[in-house]
Amino acid sequence: MSFFRDLSLPAATAGFVAVLVGFTSSVAIVFQAAQAFGATPEQLTSWMWALGLGMGLCTAVPSLVLRQPVMVAWSTPGAAVLATAGLAGGFSMAEAVGAFMACAALIILAGATGWFERVMNRIPMAIASALLAGVLARFGLQAFGAAQSDWPLVVLMLLAYLLGRRWLPRYAVPLTLLVAVVWVVLQDRLQTEALTLEWARPVFTAPVFSVPALVSLALPLFIVTMASQNLPGVAAIRAAGYTMPISRIITLTGVTTLLLAPFGAFALNLSAITAAICMGEEAHPDPKKRYSAAVVCGGLYVAIGLVGAAVTGVLLAFPKELVLAIAGIALLGSIGGGLHAALKDDAHREAALITFLVTLSGVVLAGIGSAFWGVVAGAIALFVQKYGKTPPAAP
Repeated sequence: MSFFRDLSLPAATAGFVAVLVGFTSSVAIVFQAAQAFGATPEQLTSWMWALGLGMGLCTAVPSLVLRQPVMVAWSTPGAAVLATAGLAGGFSMAEAVGAFMACAALIILAGATGWFERVMNRIPMAIASALLAGVLARFGLQAFGAAQSDWPLVVLMLLAYLLGRRWLPRYAVPLTLLVAVVWVVLQDRLQTEALTLEWARPVFTAPVFSVPALVSLALPLFIVTMASQNLPGVAAIRAAGYTMPISRIITLTGVTTLLLAPFGAFALNLSAITAAICMGEEAHPDPKKRYSAAVVCGGLYVAIGLVGAAVTGVLLAFPKELVLAIAGIALLGSIGGGLHAALKDDAHREAALITFLVTLSGVVLAGIGSAFWGVVAGAIALFVQKYGKTPPAAP
C-alpha cells in the first residue's frame, strides 16, 4: 500500500503532535460543555467516543482518498460557547443534542450550496496568510511563555530543536519531543494516575428541538464554528499550497456531526492549528506525502474514541508546559511562512499586517473570535486603500 511507503518517522511524529496539541489544549473545555448540560460520566465518555470517531474518520479517509492532508477537529470556540450558554440557559442534554443537529444542518447547507467556499475565494492570499499567521503566532507566544513556569524544560526543547534543525532537519521535531519526554520521565513528572484501560461505550440521547435552544445554542455554535474554525482552516490549506474540494469537505463534517450528534459530537470543522503541523515541511519535505501525517492523526483520534479513557489518560499525563512548547516549536516554520506570504506584496502589506495583529490580539466581539474580525479589519483596510484607485501601469 502506497501509504506505508509514504509514511516516515517525521510524518508519524507530526500526526502524534497534532493529536497531543489539539486534544490536550482544549479537552477541558469540551468536558465543561458536556457538564453544562448535566452529562453523566457515561455521557462524557460517549462524547469522547463520538468526537474521536468523527474527527478521526473525517481526517483519515479523505486524506487517503485525496492524497492530501485533510485535517478535521472539534470546534473549540464552539465548546466554549456551549459551556457558557448551557449553564446560563439551563438546557437539558436532549435540547443540546437537538441544537447540535440543527447546527450540523446549517453546516451541510453551507457546504452543499458552496457559498462558504465562494466567500473564501474572494479573500486575497496575503490576507489569508496573515490570518493563519495570527492564529498560529498565539501558540508560538505560549510556547515561550511556558518558560515562566518551567524554563529548564522549554530551554532544553528549544536547544534540541535548534541542534536538530542544524544536524538532522527532517527529525528536528521528533528529536525535540523525545528529549522532552525523557526529561519529564527522569523528573518523574508524568501524571499517570488517570491511566485506565476500558472501551468507550456510546450513549444515545434522543434530540429535543426547542426555539430557545436553537437561538441560544445552535446559531452561536454555527457562527463561531464557521468564522473561528473553518475560516482559518481554509487559510491553512491554501497557505500550504493545497487545492481541495472545500465545499465537499465542509459538507462531510456537517453530515458526520449530524449522525454522531445524539452521542455527543457537537460540531466538527476544518482545523488550522493541527493542519499547520501536518502540512508543514517538518511533516515531510515532499508535499505529496504529507497526507500520511494526517492519516496517522486520524487513526489516533479514532483510538481516542474507541479507548477513550485510556488514551485520554496518556495524553493528559504530559505536563502542560511540554504541550505548549512542542506546539509552538512545531509551528515555527508555518508561522514564518505565513508572515512571509502575508508581507511580501507591497500592495497588500498594510492590510495583511492589520489582519495579523487583530487576529493575534484574541479579541472577541459579539461572541465571535478574532479570526473573523481579523479578516473583516483587513478587508476594510484593503477596500479603503484600493477602491476606485487606478492600478499603476505595468512597466
